[in-house]
Amino acid sequence: MFMFLSALSDYLPGVRILWYITFRTGAAMITSAMIVFLFGPSIIASLKVRQGKGQPIRADGPQTHFKKAGTPTMGGLMILSGMTVSALLWCNLLNIYFWVVFAVTLAFGGIGFYDDYLKVIRQDHKGFSSKIRLGLEFLIAAVTVFVIMHIGSSGLAFPFVNYIYNLGWFFIPFATFVIVGAGNAVNLTDGLDGLAIVPVMVAASSFALIAYLSGNAVFANYLQIHFVFGTGELTVLLGAVVGAGLGFLWFNVPPAAIFMGDTGSLALGGLLGAVAVATKHEIVLAIIGGVFIIEALSVIIQVSLFKIMGRRVFLMAPIHHHFEKKGWTESQVVIRFWIISIILALVGLSTLKLR
Repeated sequence: MFMFLSALSDYLPGVRILWYITFRTGAAMITSAMIVFLFGPSIIASLKVRQGKGQPIRADGPQTHFKKAGTPTMGGLMILSGMTVSALLWCNLLNIYFWVVFAVTLAFGGIGFYDDYLKVIRQDHKGFSSKIRLGLEFLIAAVTVFVIMHIGSSGLAFPFVNYIYNLGWFFIPFATFVIVGAGNAVNLTDGLDGLAIVPVMVAASSFALIAYLSGNAVFANYLQIHFVFGTGELTVLLGAVVGAGLGFLWFNVPPAAIFMGDTGSLALGGLLGAVAVATKHEIVLAIIGGVFIIEALSVIIQVSLFKIMGRRVFLMAPIHHHFEKKGWTESQVVIRFWIISIILALVGLSTLKLR
């Protein structure tokens, strides 16, 4: 909204600064963080009253998790609220990429909210039908990809080399899978206090830089990466995500006062996937979001081998529970996963220069 004031730059001194993506990104980050900090306690109190017993705890999970009974879920509402208000204030509302990514984020968040709602009222961790849920996710993602393909291109960019392969109409199922896969991978990672939100912030910060560089013709040409006109505005949206994530982390550190829930994890994962597709850095997302990939693969491997051979590879899946079963404390698992996510982000960002 504030972006519209930039039209008055000839009459109001200092307003021209609103043209700068870097300024609006910092402002968006501060705004979203303050919103979550200020309204977080009241949101938590309201959810605690409405949810009663809070998020159901898995009976087959680590014994240390039973002390978390009664903790409210749907903390993603805090993140999405802070992000939404901040983004609407500081983003260029005429930018199509902003609306595409923003829409898929809220849509995935809505699916996650309904899933969390069913879990709470039924006191069952399974939520609603996985087939219906995935069907809705694929539909939303497919529409998103269709729009991105028509305002951008259907090319797949390869890191380390200045090469783009045109996938044609196959780009739709490929990119749709990226968005849905990212959403569910983040969802699977959200199992310990603070485990998912920090890797999300690391990935969002990394893609904020990627979006800024990809949307700038001069920088894109210098780095020999694919230039996508308009994606620079996603930097501001991602800044709002990082700020909201910082505010949420304040309440999510052990012992968590609130869980992110599917409301937040599906929305944030979908956002990262959509940004990766828009900026043509889908492969780089697999590197930067390596922690999410590992978590998802651990579940796929565990379920597949058990169905085929009747054997389990891990003590419990997702893999963060495996390490808990092996004797790692929750803090050890969380912080070590944070470290891995930072290292992977640095590796992913190195692809921007190593050509």
